[in-house]
Amino acid sequence: MKTIAFVPIKMNNERLPGKNIKKFSNGRPLISYILETLKLVEGLDGIYVYCSDPEIKRFLPDGVRYLKRDPYLDLSTTSFNEVLTSFAEEVAADIYVLTHATAPFIKKESFQKGIEAVKSGEYDSALAVRKMQEFLWIDGRPFNFRPEEIPRTQDLKPFYMETCGMYIYTSDLIKTEKRRVGDRTYLVSVTKIEACDINDSEDFIFADALRTLGENDLEKYTGETE
Repeated sequence: MKTIAFVPIKMNNERLPGKNIKKFSNGRPLISYILETLKLVEGLDGIYVYCSDPEIKRFLPDGVRYLKRDPYLDLSTTSFNEVLTSFAEEVAADIYVLTHATAPFIKKESFQKGIEAVKSGEYDSALAVRKMQEFLWIDGRPFNFRPEEIPRTQDLKPFYMETCGMYIYTSDLIKTEKRRVGDRTYLVSVTKIEACDINDSEDFIFADALRTLGENDLEKYTGETE
């Protein structure tokens, strides 16, 4: 099954301008992290960066292709589903692996789990999630616990939060139903560090601090997902 990974990139980010190519304190641009990880993932038939600005090509390592997209897809009024369907129309594949430069710490093993699940045919999609067992409130009221009976957090019913770092879906799902998540979705539970997602300057500072732990320490802290 032809499997294509792609990283959609906007150069006109509003909350943190230029975040996708912004450099960490070690001088390495953010986008390089996810691209180097994708190059390690087995079973990919191609890796693309989907961006309207050819300037991004300066930041692409060998083995990663550039595909120019319509500037219309950069507008704040454009739905993200339009970006996904546009890419699928331009690059044919059976399975698409969507990820973002702003999720620099997702491990190749997590991608591998999701790809294998969808390729099995049992699932039509997969996504990265972070398991949460916390005291949650909605509309000013406890949601998953009773205040008069305070449980241990590990005994709370777990919830799973999308990390926005990895989505894997079939061609039929995105082209026919215009969705990246289907009715048969495989959840890939990732660590808190893998779930790091950069939206603003505070997120970037936090991610840079995580990076300074070094590769060995990051491996130690991200070895377990539960």
